[in-house]
Amino acid sequence: MTGLQDRLTPEQVEEFGREMDEIRQRLVADLGKEDVDYIQNLIKTQRALEVTGRGLLFAGFFPPAWMAGVAALSVAKILDNMEIGHNVMHGQYDWTRIPALSSQKFEWDNVAPAQNWRHSHNYIHHTYTNILDKDRDIGYGILRIDPAQKWHPYYLGNPAYASVLAFIFQWGVMLHDLEFDRIAKGERTWADTKEVGANMLRKAARQVGKDYVLFPLLTGPLAPLTLLGNATANMSRNLWAFAIIFCGHFPADVESFTEEETENETRGQWYLRQILGSANITGGKLFHIMSGNLSHQIEHHLFPDIPARRYPQIAEEIRASCAKYGLPYHAGPLHKQLFSVAKKLVKLALPWNGEPSDPKPTTLERDKDLAAA
Repeated sequence: MTGLQDRLTPEQVEEFGREMDEIRQRLVADLGKEDVDYIQNLIKTQRALEVTGRGLLFAGFFPPAWMAGVAALSVAKILDNMEIGHNVMHGQYDWTRIPALSSQKFEWDNVAPAQNWRHSHNYIHHTYTNILDKDRDIGYGILRIDPAQKWHPYYLGNPAYASVLAFIFQWGVMLHDLEFDRIAKGERTWADTKEVGANMLRKAARQVGKDYVLFPLLTGPLAPLTLLGNATANMSRNLWAFAIIFCGHFPADVESFTEEETENETRGQWYLRQILGSANITGGKLFHIMSGNLSHQIEHHLFPDIPARRYPQIAEEIRASCAKYGLPYHAGPLHKQLFSVAKKLVKLALPWNGEPSDPKPTTLERDKDLAAA
């Protein structure tokens, strides 16, 4: 961890914050019909893919039809979770006043209840991004993903835990809200989880009933193949979401912070923390849509309630601002970011790799050194 307060002078931090506010205000002023048309057309596409996928599974006795059905259903689930559900539930389209695009009414095709997710993600994660002991997405309560997390023999299983989590990611996101780690520490009781747990049971029952009971039964003798197809589509969505989210949050150069560093944080300092605590994934237009534009994780953390389709439009401007102030702008292709995350998970599983490395000189420290020279 590098001292957040030493990155820039106080004046530079606030100037940077004003620049980010100006970008945000310009985006908000420009929102309109084009944004509404985009998300509504995407919803139509997602629904068409789901209907097509489920329809093709009725011909599951023919292997090409089964594979095409699984592929269509997988893409439909990815779009529903990433570019539609995640972004709508962030409030990115609340300004439209369209009920179907309301963050408080939308429910996604996922076992994690929207009500629980909005609190743990929209509030906890985006308020306390990468603050140790505040942002519960750091390690999701089961992984050691930061060297400041105290090592324990349990973490020897880091790579295995991450691998399992990738395959069942929607269930991991759901169970994350029970906060098992806090219960184990005595900071929370099972009674405190009553409402959250009830939401989970209701939502999980609906999802399991839909994918593994209702739709398989509708295909009659093909029920086992349909069940397998639905499970494969869910697994594909889980693996994709895990990869995108971990690559945006946990590559090697992404930083974390202490509560002391972020105490009495200004708006400019909050923006600065989002830059230092995020990473982008490079790719083409289709890749960005399939990732829910979370491939622009830096822009998303800066402006979580702005329609994600706008992030590519401002990415170069954000990068230029970072260069102006000597700030990093972490970005790389998916394979590079995945390898960085995997390497980090293996490294932090071991006790002798537990201490943070010497921090690189901050922008302010470099300026002081140059002035002294």
